[in-house]
Order: sequence, then structure tokens, then C-alpha cells
Amino acid sequence: MQATKKHNFGAGPCILPATVMQQAANAVINWNDMGLSILEVSHRSPEFESVVLKTQLLIRELLRVPDDYEVLFLQGGASTQFSMVPMNFLQRETYAAYLDTGYFAQKAIKEAKLFGKVNIIASSGDKEYSYIPDITSSYDDAAYLHCTSNNTIEGTELFSFPENRVPIICDMSSDIFSRPVNIREFDLIYAGAQKNLGPAGMTLIIAKNTFLSSAKNAVPSMSDYRTYRDNMSMYNTPPVFPIYVAMLNLLWLKEQGGVSKIEQQNIKKAFVLYEEIDRNSLFYGTANVAHRSRMNITFKMYDAAQEDEFLRFAVQEGIVGIKGYRTVGGFRASLYNALPLSSVEVLVSTMQNFEKTKIHSGMLENETAHV
Repeated sequence: MQATKKHNFGAGPCILPATVMQQAANAVINWNDMGLSILEVSHRSPEFESVVLKTQLLIRELLRVPDDYEVLFLQGGASTQFSMVPMNFLQRETYAAYLDTGYFAQKAIKEAKLFGKVNIIASSGDKEYSYIPDITSSYDDAAYLHCTSNNTIEGTELFSFPENRVPIICDMSSDIFSRPVNIREFDLIYAGAQKNLGPAGMTLIIAKNTFLSSAKNAVPSMSDYRTYRDNMSMYNTPPVFPIYVAMLNLLWLKEQGGVSKIEQQNIKKAFVLYEEIDRNSLFYGTANVAHRSRMNITFKMYDAAQEDEFLRFAVQEGIVGIKGYRTVGGFRASLYNALPLSSVEVLVSTMQNFEKTKIHSGMLENETAHV
């Protein structure tokens, strides 16, 4: 019996291209006909050093990273960066400015407060983080300004960024490689890999070299960005397999036409789903229309009691990963790069069919009531 095709809308770890998965699977058994698995090859070997270099070069090419910026591979996910950033760049006599746009921004703020003063210069918490707030507070003397480009849980996205009157640090975990960005607008970008880059386990850092050198705080070697810069991201054993799969995924992205090309596909996918959410009588979007994320589409049902039923209905169509984050409920469909438009169309069709069943059952109930 053939398994039902799965349409993976999971927020992360998320869908990867089938060709990348197959190449990675082959490498686990026998990498490059070496008779060794990629999992057991020395990270100091010339073969793996070439993987690190190629991955860095692909990132530079796809995102047009300037030569005076470093491309580093760390571990610990984006969550480790919440503390590592202030540990390096926030001195006790200064303060850091933070843009509060949701759950992960809040986590970053909490960690930063352990190392110094934090000023929240704007927040959308008054409306459950359903929009991107305007910055009205001054931050001209801040050590840095921190923002989150895409709010994975709340379904909002920044399409323009604060002025870099001070160093700008951005968490781009869930939308990096989904659209072009001007790297020069930022002094440091960090991103967990498990969205558009590769499997969980590797964290990407893109940082201006002069900014890294400006760090004044004495911190442990493993928490110092310069340690990774000065050791080709291999001060200790790096996340070998995630880096390798990221390389494969970046090669796939290049074959698709690069970031500008994939952005057009992402715009189309988001448009198709948002159009159905706005049309369908059972569903409504939770994010402000002007700030709707292309990566994480959040929506709910007018009748919340029907949400579990719709989830079961969707599973029958092979749709997985659309249950909303546990703190907000509803639904979340993540449309990362590798998700094809055809999967979005299946979700749209499923929403339409569910609406028809409800309209039909309502008509039957009305007819019965009049008998």
C-alpha cells in the first residue's frame, strides 16, 4: 500500500528538497566514494575543510555578502545567540535597544537583561504581536539595536529595517534566504539553520569584521565570535553533518535561480494561501495585513470548536505541521523555500472542501429544523 503524500508545513525542523535529502542519505552511507560516512570523516580533513569553504562561498554569493563581513558556523541555535550577543557587545555602562515583536524577541530581551540595561524602543505586545510597531523612541546612544526579521509564531515580518545609526543586530532565523537583504544594513545577522538553510544543529553568523573586533568584554572562548573567525569556524568539532546538508541545500537554491527567484515563488505561495484565508467564511488571518509574513502564515477559525475537526480533516489529505504554536493556538502554515506551490494548493483545496461540508451540514440542519 502506497503511503499518502505528505505536505509538510512544519515550522522547523522543516521541509528540505527531496534531492537534498537523497544526497544527504547517500553521504551518510558512503561519502564521495571514500568508503566512509560523512558522519565519521574528520573535520580537520581536506575533504571537509573544502565543504566549509564551499558553504561559505555559496552564502556569500547567494546573499551578496561583502568582503569585509565574516561568515561563521556555530552551534547552539539562535537561542544561544540571545545571550552571546549581549555577552560580547553590551557593557554595563551602556544599554541595548530591542524591538519587541513577539515570543522570540522577548526571549532575546530576557537574556540580554542578564548582562546589562535593555531599552524596549517599540512593542506590539498591546495587540498580541499581530503587527510590526513603529519606532518612536531614540536609540542613538545604544550599544546596538536588536530586531527579529520574521516572527515565526505570530506570523509577522519586517519588510524594512531600522536605520543603522547604531550597530544593527538581527535574528533572521526563519526568513533568511527567502528574499534578498542588504547585508550592509546590519552589523551582525544570526540564524538557526532549520528553516531555509538546513537541518538543526548549525547556526549561521554573518558579521562585519570591524564590529566583531570592537567587542570589549572578556568572555569564554566558546562564546567569543572572534574565536570562530580566527579558526575557520573549527575551534572545536563543528556540526559536520548540518554544514554538509546546508551546502547541498544552498546548491539547490542556486539551481533554482537564487534568492531573488525563490522570493517570487514565496510571494506567490503566500498570496494563494492568504487569498483563501480572506475568502473562506470559516477562517481569518491573525496578522495585520501590511505585516503578514510570507514564511509563516497564521490563521484561526471563527468557531474555535471546529479547529480540531479541521486538523483531522487536513491529515486525511496528507497535510502535516499546520497546528499553531501551543501558546497561541489556531493554525500556522510555514511556506519555506522547499515547499512547492502544489502543496499550498492542496491546503487551499482542503480548506474549501471543509467549508463546503460545513455549509452542506448547516443546510441539512436547517432543513431538518423546518420539518
